[in-house]
Amino acid sequence: MNQAKVKRRVGKYEVGRTIGEGTFAKVKFARNSETGEPVALKILDKEKVLKHKMAEQIRREIATMKLIKHPNVVQLYEVMGSKTKIFIVIEFVTGGELFDKIVNHGRMREDEARRYFQQLINAVDYCHSRGVYHRDLKPENLLLDAYGNLKVSDFGLSALSQQVRDDGLLHTTCGTPNYVAPEVLNDRGYDGATADLWSCGVILFVLLAGYLPFDDSNLVNLYKKISAAEFVCPPWLSFDAMKLITRILDPNPMTRITIPEILEDEWFKKDYKPPVFEEKEDTNLDDVEAVFKDSEEHHVTEKKEEQPAAMNAFELISMSKGLNLSNLFDIEQGEREEKKGLCAYYVANISFLCRQTMYLGFKRETRFTSKCPANEIINKIEEAAKPLGFDVQKKNYKMRLENVKAGRKGNLNVATEIFQVAPSLHMVEVRKAKGDTLEFHKFYKSLSTCLDDVVWKTEEDMQEMK
Repeated sequence: MNQAKVKRRVGKYEVGRTIGEGTFAKVKFARNSETGEPVALKILDKEKVLKHKMAEQIRREIATMKLIKHPNVVQLYEVMGSKTKIFIVIEFVTGGELFDKIVNHGRMREDEARRYFQQLINAVDYCHSRGVYHRDLKPENLLLDAYGNLKVSDFGLSALSQQVRDDGLLHTTCGTPNYVAPEVLNDRGYDGATADLWSCGVILFVLLAGYLPFDDSNLVNLYKKISAAEFVCPPWLSFDAMKLITRILDPNPMTRITIPEILEDEWFKKDYKPPVFEEKEDTNLDDVEAVFKDSEEHHVTEKKEEQPAAMNAFELISMSKGLNLSNLFDIEQGEREEKKGLCAYYVANISFLCRQTMYLGFKRETRFTSKCPANEIINKIEEAAKPLGFDVQKKNYKMRLENVKAGRKGNLNVATEIFQVAPSLHMVEVRKAKGDTLEFHKFYKSLSTCLDDVVWKTEEDMQEMK
């Protein structure tokens, strides 16, 4: 028999495979069990975060993403915490990195690059309007959704306007060397908006050229090239594209083009469509602090549970000793097997097998099938058993029902287990574990009456009931 699979849940989210892993965080695919919506669950270890003094940066990342709701920025849905973990629920973006698109297909046509650049500028402009500066813009942090739309991600190095010093500048040197602005390197303070814009210019160059404007294996030489803005546009670029790149990659942040000026640029404006979206209301950041607290009232439930054991048709048949299965193998049905496949055919006959078990008479066990979800079946059995005088113990997808009153052979004990035989079909085994068989028979008749809306009835069953 197949073993039950362990399923992990965090609050209302069912946690699946790992889709990304970093030094301080692991990202897993998850699904909202209430809506079915897929999400990405970023999981951070509190002990590691505190040990490496990363708490402030994590708080900043969460606070930053909560401030932003824009169609070209990966959305943060929810923040949760347990005693040992921090859980950040974010939008699941399926199209991969823009970086991969460049690596796999090389440089882009100007119209394609322009569309991505327009979306990038829209996102960056919105972030800056909310006092948020990304500080690590690069193709690896630009994701694509299923429709090919750009989504800015990874605000781990972002800065909020509150972090600006009295001189009006940021002072933390950060970012990826090839994309970083020259003023960030000179350690005399910089404006987050103009620094982000420089990175956007490097990205535009990469999209159109297929390679970096500033690149050198020697870091000192690389910094010299960046500081002097030493780059050459490839000959296949249009004059207007070259002119815009040159104005963005101006080493002097005071004379560098601004976003309002980019929005008026002729090359940029071609086929431009301003984003349409609803403004987010005032954001409550209380839960950002709450996830770092050890108070139980702020902790999300984190648990592991088993899924019903998977059962194939052959295992089902092996459990049905004494059944006359000859009608499964007549010529007509044999031909149907070849057309539909053996397993698909057996699944179609599962209801028949379970009805045959009932017709043979109750001995120590019986079975029924249901199209209801496994958790719903468990709850319905519990609701039906308690009024009949049974205590209920549950563990994953197994139950033990014990009659509080002693019968002819002591207290009747009934064991139930749910098996998955198809994605939307479960088989429920009800077995006498202890007590009198006749009492078990009577109990099951009463139980099945209460489970009328749970048991799967075929068209044949419905006809028999009329």
